Amino acid sequence: MSIFHSLIQKEIRHLLRDPRTVTVVLVMPVVLLLLFGFAISTEVNDVRVVAVVEQHTDETKGIIDRFRANSYFTFQGIVPPDEVESLLRKGETDAAVVFRTEDGKLSHQIIVDASNTTLAQTATAYLESVINTATDSLPIVTHTLYNPQLKSAYNFVPGIMGMIFILICAMMTSVSIVSEKESGTMSLLLVSPVRPRTIILGKLVPYFLLSCIILTLVLVLSYTVLGIPFSFSILNVIWVSLLYMILALALGLLVSTIASTQVAALLISGVMFMIPVVLLSGMIFPVENMPLLLQGFTCIIPARWYIAAMRVLMIQQLPVGYVLTEVLLLVGMTVVVLALAIKKFNAKK
Repeated sequence: MSIFHSLIQKEIRHLLRDPRTVTVVLVMPVVLLLLFGFAISTEVNDVRVVAVVEQHTDETKGIIDRFRANSYFTFQGIVPPDEVESLLRKGETDAAVVFRTEDGKLSHQIIVDASNTTLAQTATAYLESVINTATDSLPIVTHTLYNPQLKSAYNFVPGIMGMIFILICAMMTSVSIVSEKESGTMSLLLVSPVRPRTIILGKLVPYFLLSCIILTLVLVLSYTVLGIPFSFSILNVIWVSLLYMILALALGLLVSTIASTQVAALLISGVMFMIPVVLLSGMIFPVENMPLLLQGFTCIIPARWYIAAMRVLMIQQLPVGYVLTEVLLLVGMTVVVLALAIKKFNAKK
């Protein structure tokens, strides 16, 4: 058996000696995916609505019937004008629609409780859509591409993937290598006849294989439980994800050359990876809405380009040609980070 295979077996046995960590690493992506896919949702359902009608007409009755039939609303009835403010203040309703008829023309006013901004904006859009469709005026025709049901899972799955692989490949790899330094075993390996690159690859391969298992779990859950439409673009999703995983492993190796203790490695990884991935990668907050200075900073965050590529490949199901810019940037980052990490590692051996 070759030395390289022996090093891989050694690292795998090291992982298996701590089954709790392996269990957490495998269970955590599933929990995060299901949590963001179901529990944490940007969708708004059961909007409580009341109506104020000055003069009943066939048009107002038709709109109210649409409110009653729409699954996004809970229509609470018609109320007097002086009760609207009280109902909104007490939190007994979410929105009120006031219908007025002037010179035979129907006009409307929507009053919402804006203490919850997301609810207010979404409820207003829902109500406007129903009213514009029901009135005789020219309706607003809306086509929702790629995500017609507006499922928040479609938005969160690529972001969760970008965060998980940074967490597994970068953070755990850096901590693993630093722990070898603290225990002194890394020094013994480096003075042995084994080449440094063989040692590093032997330590990185098990985490790469573990990430491949997690990628399989995430894709199976995404296409089955969360209902993301399946297509042959999954092949592109896989190889782009593998590229991102290699980049994350290189980042973990780079951190291991900087940190001297496991605590320092965790702190550096948290500041360099986790915070930017969550806040500045476009996972939650759109990059386009950020200040120009922050938009420029996000260009050096690998997760931004990976998440953008995954949204095109998984959600829009477009060919890989539409994400060539993102892929080339990831390739360039991988080459630069890997070269820098190996250079610093060799300088410290």
